[in-house]
Amino acid sequence: MTGLAIDYGTLLPALIPMGGAVLVLIADLVRPSLRQLPYVIAVLAVLGASAATIPGLAQAPGDAQATLCVQPVGEAVGSGTLQPGVEGLPQSCFWQADSLTSSLQFGAGLAALVVVLLAWPRARARVAADGTREPIEAILFLVSFAGTVVVAASRDLGTWLIALEVATLPVIGLVALRGGRGAVGGAVQLLVTSLVSFAMLVLGAALWLVATGTPMLDANAALLGQGYQVEASGAASVALPDTSTAILGLAVVLIIAGLGFKLSLVPFHAWTPTAYSGATVPVATFLATVSKIGALAALLVVLRAVSVLGASALGAIALLAALSMTVGNIMALRQNDVVRLLAWSTVAQAGWVVLPLVSVSALGNRASGIYLLTYVAATAVAFAVVALTVRERSGSGRSLESYEGLWRRSPWRAGALGLALMSLAGLPPGIIGLVGKIVALRPIVVEGWIWLAVIAAANAVLGVAVYLRWLRPIVTTPEVVGAPEPIETTGAGLRTRPGPGNRRVIIAGLVVSSALLAVVSVQPDVLLRLFG
Repeated sequence: MTGLAIDYGTLLPALIPMGGAVLVLIADLVRPSLRQLPYVIAVLAVLGASAATIPGLAQAPGDAQATLCVQPVGEAVGSGTLQPGVEGLPQSCFWQADSLTSSLQFGAGLAALVVVLLAWPRARARVAADGTREPIEAILFLVSFAGTVVVAASRDLGTWLIALEVATLPVIGLVALRGGRGAVGGAVQLLVTSLVSFAMLVLGAALWLVATGTPMLDANAALLGQGYQVEASGAASVALPDTSTAILGLAVVLIIAGLGFKLSLVPFHAWTPTAYSGATVPVATFLATVSKIGALAALLVVLRAVSVLGASALGAIALLAALSMTVGNIMALRQNDVVRLLAWSTVAQAGWVVLPLVSVSALGNRASGIYLLTYVAATAVAFAVVALTVRERSGSGRSLESYEGLWRRSPWRAGALGLALMSLAGLPPGIIGLVGKIVALRPIVVEGWIWLAVIAAANAVLGVAVYLRWLRPIVTTPEVVGAPEPIETTGAGLRTRPGPGNRRVIIAGLVVSSALLAVVSVQPDVLLRLFG
């Protein structure tokens, strides 16, 4: 007889944002006139979920917080409650959160906090003509964030696939919620690529199940797929390999391709610039940060399972990394719209994120997580500056020319954006960006992938040109120093409404993200210690 041990404390990082989404629904029913209340609830839910991941950050290597464990009746995990189970099912846990998983969940929480602050509405009260955009947006943010948290800790195919879609589908709605042809076009492209991605992931999951005979995404399942017999003690005895080896390899390739869409890896990247430019700045920020954490977390679940096989490298990942870095940087050099520039930057940085995963090892997994959070911190700051500029300059805040002379108009904002760009480029004073690139290069150099290291180094130089191109107008003195900003007016001579968002709250989001980036730039050890 078996039982299911449930530790609800371990599940809090996922339960809190889902509970927050329910509270937003209730609040909108009780007080529908309050526009800012859904965002207050969203901020509290995100903060609570982030705090719930902190105990997992201090775990020793090899330790993990596990729950939803199928095991003999009478053996509970932590303070878990036993529920009736399935006879004959081997001991396994559907949720495992070690230090790497908790670090990604914590990073997703901080990024989601910045996104909610950037999306904060201007007015406290809603008039009848305003509709109900705010509660819908807050719910979609929270549900997608909850999916990201779950997918990082999931260890079975069913939870993994469902959590991936829960993290993806709300973002499609967020992109379309802006309205207009650009938003609809971006949402449609994102929907189509999501469907293709899901089809590939389902096929890969089916092949995994055929090869291993188990829905679990763990080392024991991978060993079974390679023709090993796993004993009750956890040891593996060699058996003759069969066709399941090839099937398992094909499953991993399909899963990598399916997640390549979500990570914006070339050639699965076509949706990225269209969706980013069609979405609002907060939604584009969510796509570039929280969604990317969810996609990498999903990939790490699979690669950590197959790393026990001792495979030295994955050539498919090497090719995707090289193509993504090169195409992303070249296309970013051609952009005048800063949101599209950041979209192509995401493509290039995705290549750096998966670069260490060429080495299927714990070192590669850790390096990939470190680089991803480095990219997320810097990108969140850049998008926060863009959101504030769009708020002040309405439709003109997305062009590079809008940032000309920024250091004179707002030195602190120019400093924050400069630090973000230098971090993405890997140049001082963005020390964390340089550390991240070194950490990302180390596993492939250890594995002897010299040609890939050379391509990465060349793209590091090309990336410097990308970000210096944006930095140049920031530090350039405008032709007419001290001239007042042009005021857009309607035909009646009245001021037009400023761009979306609450200026004070956007500034708070910029301060939070800039402070985090400054801390990890001054003390890179803070980020490195998160991953053990």
